[in-house]
Amino acid sequence: MSCVVSVSLSGKHTFSKQGVDRIALLTGLGVEGDAHCGALVKHRYHLRKDPTRPNLCQVHLIHSELFEELASKGIVIAAGDMGENITTSGLDLLGLPTGAHLKIGNDAVVEVTGLRNPCVQMNDLRPGLMQAVIERVPGSKPRMKAGIMGIVVAGGVVRPSDTIHVELPPQPWRPMACV
Repeated sequence: MSCVVSVSLSGKHTFSKQGVDRIALLTGLGVEGDAHCGALVKHRYHLRKDPTRPNLCQVHLIHSELFEELASKGIVIAAGDMGENITTSGLDLLGLPTGAHLKIGNDAVVEVTGLRNPCVQMNDLRPGLMQAVIERVPGSKPRMKAGIMGIVVAGGVVRPSDTIHVELPPQPWRPMACV
């Protein structure tokens, strides 16, 4: 069963987020009280490029299985360290298509918009982290494993242990790209 392991937020533009007992997702905006909450782009890099762009990064999700993989490489990461709002378990986040809906808890629905683009700030958290979340397979494009991004299409409260149900979009599915 897919579920929420942890929820986190930060009211400031910090790399890591603090774990809390619940977060409120606001339709069309993101996580209430989080620095990235808003209809228009909030990430500093994207703000410099075009501040009028829609915010496709309202909610950041990471699968807890990534932490286990990183630990096997000597990189210890805890929930919220990589700036995610929702840490999941039992769900192949990276295998979802763009447009998939994640029903979380009783009411919240997040629409998948794409992959998180790993940045060099990750190495400030743990040396080598950025390269560890980019899987390179000869003959194919690098696979970004730093989580996924989404927008809130239905608001609600999300807590650890909430279940997550996936609703796939109509086919043909579009693979995720970095947003």
